[in-house]
Amino acid sequence: MADQDPAEWLPPYEAYRCQYLTDWVATKVRRQLAVDDREREFLTQGTAGCPNTPVQVTFARNHCAPERSWAR
Repeated sequence: MADQDPAEWLPPYEAYRCQYLTDWVATKVRRQLAVDDREREFLTQGTAGCPNTPVQVTFARNHCAPERSWAR
């Protein structure tokens, strides 16, 4: 759901949750959006069992910015 963070809602299909959480974090980084403590804790715990795969993120506000990597 667009108006809820992952601490409040996750896709019912469990096999998709790692991808969903990765996409959520990548969007937060890309758009330079804030993450509160509750959300950060949930994302840390929620991705603990996910594969440790680097994710390339390009900032949305500065098209000249280099890509950055975030490993979950």
